[in-house]
Amino acid sequence: MGYVAVKGGTDAIANSIELVEFYRIKDETPPIHIRQLQAQFRLAIDKIMGEGSFYAPEYGALALKQVEGDVLEAAFIMRAFRATLPRLYYSAVIDTRNMFVQRRISSSFRDIPGGQILGPTYDYTQRIIDTRLADESYEQVQAFLQQFSARISETDRKAITTFGKVIDMLRAQGLLKGVGNRDDESEEGRRLVDITREAIKFPAPRSARLQMLARAETGGLMALGYSSMRGYGGVHPTVGELRVGLVDVTVSDPTGRSRYIGRVRVTEAEMITKAKTGKKSERSAGSVPYYAIGYGLCFGQNETKAICMGILDRAMRNGTKEAPANDQEFVLYHTDGIEAMGFTNHLKLPHYVTFQSGLNNVRRAVARSKKQAEANAASAPEPPMATDATASPGDAERMPSEVLTEL
Repeated sequence: MGYVAVKGGTDAIANSIELVEFYRIKDETPPIHIRQLQAQFRLAIDKIMGEGSFYAPEYGALALKQVEGDVLEAAFIMRAFRATLPRLYYSAVIDTRNMFVQRRISSSFRDIPGGQILGPTYDYTQRIIDTRLADESYEQVQAFLQQFSARISETDRKAITTFGKVIDMLRAQGLLKGVGNRDDESEEGRRLVDITREAIKFPAPRSARLQMLARAETGGLMALGYSSMRGYGGVHPTVGELRVGLVDVTVSDPTGRSRYIGRVRVTEAEMITKAKTGKKSERSAGSVPYYAIGYGLCFGQNETKAICMGILDRAMRNGTKEAPANDQEFVLYHTDGIEAMGFTNHLKLPHYVTFQSGLNNVRRAVARSKKQAEANAASAPEPPMATDATASPGDAERMPSEVLTEL
């Protein structure tokens, strides 16, 4: 690859690491406690856990503190740490129908069973800087929490928090076909692949694609999902249901008994799109249009990611490669933030051998070109002297400068 070890740079590297620590704490402000990060930077930590493929809020907060808020670098650390841990159990499939719902909306139907639950979201806030936070005090925080708790009645606390799926209404009417979770009865839909244990081969089964999308970088998914909505992918869906909440995680012990080990917060998106039934001239008499579901589920509250997962899930099932969003290999390999960051930043490492080799080749080529040009110039015949057939006899008696002036 042309890499070479840097010799004699151990002290410089140690000093660089020490400078990082200095810049992190140089202002002498009180250190940020991990619990504060968990409570007040929950959305950033949710992204870190999702892209790091490791659900551990405490470690996510610690990684965020360690790298001074760089979410992608923190996710890198989380995934690296995850790789050192032993795998003791495989959890059972989570049931999002029994989710303890904290937020649930549908942009496809106004009236849904149980109603729309807006929950915690910045969607309805004004995107302006709140200068009041500059002087926020602990007393203000406590006062707000007390007032908020007082407004919640005992009835509200005991309200139903589990709801059926919105897409069940379409399923009951026979408008969904061969897509989604329970609807996918194809071999691709039934085959389960663990991407941490098996190398990815294309075309990859849907389980592998969804796993890779679940730990992909949010910005990368959004870019390709947006490209599909703009026409470069053929998928512009509607949110059938978007829900955020807590789901139970269980494992089987050595005796086969199911054990509850805790809850995790997840975001689930089911995107409704009209499936293509082929060109009008190619449709059979019995073919009818139907709806398809694009599915997305990720750690924490990351609604943009879950929605884009649903878009790309459908885009990659179109059976074509007309656009980047339709190409499995393009989407899955180029949205993994850890892979992309690692390969991009490796350009900062020494490439002395490869660059010097290329530089020597260019120098030799330039030298050969100059030598050839000089040889061609030396072997070229002398050009003939120009004559003026119209010159008069008196011109020979005039000085050259006079002739030039007259011409």
